[in-house]
Amino acid sequence: MPSVAPGSESSAALIAAIAAGDRDAFSRFYDLTAPMAFGLIRRVLRDPEAAAEVLQEVFWQVWRDASQFDPRRGSPETWLLMRAKSRAIDTLRSIRRREKTFVMPVDESVAHPAQPGADAPAAAVEGRGLLESALAQLPAAQRRVIELAFFEGLTQSEIAARLGEPLGTVKTRARLGLERLRGVLGGGRLQAT
Repeated sequence: MPSVAPGSESSAALIAAIAAGDRDAFSRFYDLTAPMAFGLIRRVLRDPEAAAEVLQEVFWQVWRDASQFDPRRGSPETWLLMRAKSRAIDTLRSIRRREKTFVMPVDESVAHPAQPGADAPAAAVEGRGLLESALAQLPAAQRRVIELAFFEGLTQSEIAARLGEPLGTVKTRARLGLERLRGVLGGGRLQAT
């Protein structure tokens, strides 16, 4: 197993030692390169917690894939930064997809039984019936958008693509449908369209 002498901080030698399972080399490589990688990740992801998670994932990938490092293709730092950048961008895209998926806030008075000790299965059936009834009262176009969002987890952009509708139309249908659902589920009444 290759070993790197302390103070001899060649990153290529450290990667070779990491590939052989040298934990001390991994620790030194981390100390040398983590601040640089974390800085790049923080520029992509503004959230420090998300950036710290990505940094951890990147270094786990370094530990696992160190044997795949090819010095002819670049330096260990470049190899690390490309992994950090890719992982940060993937995480950012994931966050954006979650943010674009709209979710109606839970009305606690509807979500929980009004009386303590109420029969939970009966309440669940009643709640499901209430939701199905509320959805049935929506115009078909609004109901379809809401069903695609909630039951299939699609974003508004994905719904627009699936339905062949402009994104603005999908957003309007979602907003109007959610307003109507809130009215029904909150004890209000639907207005005719």
